[in-house]
Amino acid sequence: MLLSVVLLLVGSYSASLRAWWSARSDIQATEARKVMIQNDIADLENEKGRYDDPAFIKAQARQRFGWVMPGEVGYRVIGADGAVRGDVPTLDAPPAATSDEWYDTLWGSVATAGKPEADVAPAPDADQEPLENTE
Repeated sequence: MLLSVVLLLVGSYSASLRAWWSARSDIQATEARKVMIQNDIADLENEKGRYDDPAFIKAQARQRFGWVMPGEVGYRVIGADGAVRGDVPTLDAPPAATSDEWYDTLWGSVATAGKPEADVAPAPDADQEPLENTE
């Protein structure tokens, strides 16, 4: 009888213990993530503070864009194959050009504005084949 009571108590407490253990691990993971985010915030604030220094801005302009100060002469070493040697500044890629100009998009919306919703067919996706007109 005593053994059955003990087994009943162990069974009832095991579910609570499992929930406590799960919650404890979730809390630890959340605290670790919180510390990582706080470190990231501190790093970003430090970097933001560095941009208040004019010397840092000049150094970044020289490094990233290859700029020189007025009166200085900038040199690039070019190898026999015509390629630039050393650190070459690279700019960000330009935004992707869209196939439709803004006025084409505007005119398309004007053209479909007067049509009832049933007459307006949605534009086919690039990966889908266009629907055939059965009329």
